[in-house]
Amino acid sequence: MSERLIPYQPMDLAEPAELVAAIRKRRGGQFINLDRMLLHSTPIAEGWNHFVGEIRNNLSLDPKLRELAMCGVAVLNGAEYEFFHHAPPFIKAGGTEEQVQALRLIGQPSFPSALFSAVENDAAELTFQMTRNIQVDSALMKRLQTALGNTNTVELVTVVAAYNMVSRFLIALDVNPEEHPPE
Repeated sequence: MSERLIPYQPMDLAEPAELVAAIRKRRGGQFINLDRMLLHSTPIAEGWNHFVGEIRNNLSLDPKLRELAMCGVAVLNGAEYEFFHHAPPFIKAGGTEEQVQALRLIGQPSFPSALFSAVENDAAELTFQMTRNIQVDSALMKRLQTALGNTNTVELVTVVAAYNMVSRFLIALDVNPEEHPPE
């Protein structure tokens, strides 16, 4: 096994105390490897914890759509760590194991769209278009706005954008899944 270019910060990191406490609180007490990498920069870790914490905990968007988008970005960008952390919340939000496996085919002609509702398929298509093409089809955006309203459409777009950022960070810094998945 080769040595990491940038090592994870230690699990027992204590400083900066306020930030460490805030991250531990959001995570239920333990750091995950993503946190341990972010903590190399206090400003980045602070901003990330607040921004991603809001996305994870305070949106009005249906949590199933949020997690579908997060899983879709993970697959499209090859960020297995991200998928590892978001497939369980997708199931908790009402997804099925069959849908989790189907999300591994997002953007492919073999994607089993019959397993998903119309708005879930549109969310998957938005995830694909934003991640791969940047540009999004106006008819797709209109369908989402009609189905979800302005606030939830903005939130869904933000989830896709934010988790593209997350996946790029994870991949560039070779952040890997923990030995045991978080509860």
